[in-house]
Amino acid sequence: MRLFLVASLAAAAATVAHSAPDEGSVDERADLVLQLLQERGLLAPTMSTDTRVLARRVRDAASDLVVSAMSFLGVAYRRGGNSAEEGFDCSGFTRHIFELSVGLVLPRRADEQARLAGLSQVERDQLQPGDLVFFNTMRRAFSHVGIYVGGGKFIHSPRSGARVRVEDMGGAYWSRRYDGARRAALDRVGDPEGAYLKP
Repeated sequence: MRLFLVASLAAAAATVAHSAPDEGSVDERADLVLQLLQERGLLAPTMSTDTRVLARRVRDAASDLVVSAMSFLGVAYRRGGNSAEEGFDCSGFTRHIFELSVGLVLPRRADEQARLAGLSQVERDQLQPGDLVFFNTMRRAFSHVGIYVGGGKFIHSPRSGARVRVEDMGGAYWSRRYDGARRAALDRVGDPEGAYLKP
C-alpha cells in the first residue's frame, strides 16, 4: 500500500511539474494532487487554501528536488531510516532526496550535512526551494534538517510517531530553533572539493 501511495504521489507530482500546461489545466492538476493527498489522509481539508498556494509556489519553482521530496509526504519516521519502505529520520530523508534527485550523496547526520564542504551558507531571506534548512531541536546546533520548499515552508521527517510533512518555518517552534541553511552548487556535483557524487 505504501509503495502504491508513493508511486501515485510521484506520478501526480511529476505530472504537475513537468507537463506543458494547457490554458487553465495547471491549477486543475495541482488540485488533483492536493485532492489525492487529502483523500489519503495526508493533508487536512482545512489546509487546502494554504496548501494550494504552496503547491503553486513549488510548481512555479520547477524544482525536481522539491517535487521528489513532496512525493514522500506521509512516509513514517524511523530513527536511522533511509528509505520509504522502512521510513526516514530527518537526515536520512534529506540524504535520500538529494541522492535520488540530483545524485548528490550527503553525509548521514544533520550536523555533518551542515558542515559539508561544497555547500554554501544561505541567509534566511535568500532561501530558495531545494535549500537544506537546519534547526536546533536537541539543544545542539544542526540537530534537525529539512528541505525548503518555498513560501516560508519546509518538508521534513519530524520525529518518532510522525510522518514526512510540510511545516511553516515562521511558526514559533521552528522560528526559535532555526540554525541556518545550506545550498548545494549543483553545477559542482562531483567536484573533489565539493560534496559527494553518487558512483
